[in-house]
Amino acid sequence: MAVTTTVPRWRRRLRAAREIYEGLYIAPYRATIHREYLRQHDAFMLMGFSDLLGVPNPVQFYMLELYPSLIEEFHEWHVRVGMERGPEGGFRCC
Repeated sequence: MAVTTTVPRWRRRLRAAREIYEGLYIAPYRATIHREYLRQHDAFMLMGFSDLLGVPNPVQFYMLELYPSLIEEFHEWHVRVGMERGPEGGFRCC
């Protein structure tokens, strides 16, 4: 009986230590890391859908496998970068 009650206490202490660590070391940089992630994601989406914007895409053949998963994110991306409507000529987004 004593073993089952000490394991949750140990896990709670470990969880509290992890939260303190994240609060001290990771939390101040979380916004910076997220901003850099969005910048790199925007550059990737721009390169991936550059043919819709009128810029030839030399790796379009290799992007064909990624398009089904990227199409779900396309609307959120083009609204976030400031395009009110999706580009014409490709697929209907808005």
